[in-house]
Amino acid sequence: MANEKYLEVFRKLVKLYMEGKLEEEIGNISVEDMDEDMLRQYIIAALGQSEAEDTDIKSIAKKALEEYSTEDDYGSVISIAKECTECTDGDKEPRCVHSCPFDALFKDNETKSIRLNKDNCIGCGDCIDACSHGKIVDKIEYLPIAAVLNTDKPVYAAVAPAYVGQFGEDVTPGKIRTALKMLGFKDLIEVAIFADIISIKEAVEFNNLVKSEDDFMITSCCCPIWMALLKKNYEKLYKHVTPSVSPMIAAGRVMKKIDEGCKVVFIGPCIAKKSEAKEKDIAGAIDYVMTFDELNEVFKALGINLKDIDEEISDCATRGGMIYARVGGVSECIESTVDMLYPRKVVHLKSAQGNGIKECKVLLNKALDGKLSVNFLEGMACVGGCVGGPKAVVDKEIGKKMVDKYASEVLYETPVESPCVLKILQAIGIDSLNELKEKNEKSAIFIRNL
Repeated sequence: MANEKYLEVFRKLVKLYMEGKLEEEIGNISVEDMDEDMLRQYIIAALGQSEAEDTDIKSIAKKALEEYSTEDDYGSVISIAKECTECTDGDKEPRCVHSCPFDALFKDNETKSIRLNKDNCIGCGDCIDACSHGKIVDKIEYLPIAAVLNTDKPVYAAVAPAYVGQFGEDVTPGKIRTALKMLGFKDLIEVAIFADIISIKEAVEFNNLVKSEDDFMITSCCCPIWMALLKKNYEKLYKHVTPSVSPMIAAGRVMKKIDEGCKVVFIGPCIAKKSEAKEKDIAGAIDYVMTFDELNEVFKALGINLKDIDEEISDCATRGGMIYARVGGVSECIESTVDMLYPRKVVHLKSAQGNGIKECKVLLNKALDGKLSVNFLEGMACVGGCVGGPKAVVDKEIGKKMVDKYASEVLYETPVESPCVLKILQAIGIDSLNELKEKNEKSAIFIRNL
C-alpha cells in the first residue's frame, strides 16, 4: 500500500523544484498530523539522500541537486526512522524484521530500536509494506534526475516491459514516450528489446551448459532478489547461474556505447533495481532508478494528463521480450529462442518457475536435494512477476492482462526474428547473431562477473 503522506511530501518537492523555489521554500513544507522528525526523514529520503547530522535541510536539498552521487553505499536505498521503537516492546519479533528475507533488519536490544544492516539489505522493500507506521520508505532519485534533465546532457528513460497499462488502459506506450520527453528525456527505450537480446544470450548458455539430463541452468535474467537469494543462501547452486547481465544493465551499457556521455534512468516497478544498479561488477550502466509510482506522482505534480497528449510511435520489441514482465515469460521467450537457434535441443528444455519468494526457495531447495525434474529455472520474487512489483501502479492481474494484450499485437514473436534487435547489435559493432554465440570482446557487453 502506498504511503500517501510520503508521496505528498514528494509531490510538494517536485512542484517547488519546477517553480525554482526548492532551496528557498523547502523549510516551509508541512504535512497535517506529522511530527518534525518524521517530516525531515521523508524530505531527505524524497530527495534521494541519507540522513546527515547537523546539516540543515537547505544544504541537503542543494547536495541532491548539485552533488548527487550514484555511488552511495550499497544497500542504502531504504530509509528507516532513527530510533524507531514502534513495535519493539515485548518479545514478539517486529513485523518489519520478520518480513525481511535476508535478515537485514534487527532489533537492537540495547537501544530497543530497529536497525538496518546495510551489508545484508538488497532493497527489496518488503519491510516498507510490513511497517504500518510509515517509518520505512525507499529513497526517490527524481530530484537529482530532474537536475540532470535541465542540462544539455542526453538522458534516456529505459522503461521496464511491465510499463504497459500502468498509467491507464487508454495510455499507450506512445503517449508515455511523449510524456517522458515533456519531462526532458531524450527518448524512451523499451528494456523489452534488451530482454530480447539477453534471451539470445541465455539460449546460447542453455546450449552450452545443458548437455545431459543431469545438467540444469539457472537464469540470471531479471530479478535482483532472485539473484541475491542465490548468492546469499544457495552458494552451492551458484555455478549453475548464467553470467548474462539483466536486460536493465544491457540497456544501460548499450545506450552508453551508442551515445557516449549520456545518462540512463531505469523506470520500473521494482525497488531492488535501485540496489542492483550499484552492484560493483555492473555499476555505471544505469545512473538512476525510478519506480512507476514515483513517475506517476511526477505526472500528477506537474499536471501532465497522459490521456490528452499526442503519441509517438513505440519501439519494436518482440512478444518474447514484452512477456518478461510476468511470471513464466522469461522461460517462454528463452524456449522459443532455443527453438529458433537450436531446434534439435528445444525438446530437452524443461522449465520451472518460482512465483514469489516462497516458491523460489522451494524450487531452489529441490535443486539442492536433487529432486528437480527440470533443467531450466526461472525465479521471480514478486508474485505474478514484475507486474506484481511493489511499486507498480495497477493490480498485477490488470498489469498481466495489459502486457499480454500488447505483446499479442507486436509484429515479431521471437528475438531471432526482430530486425530491431539486429539494428541495435549492429550499432555496437555486432553484425550477426552468430557473434553472440562466441565469448569475445563484442559480446562481453552482455556478460557480468559473478
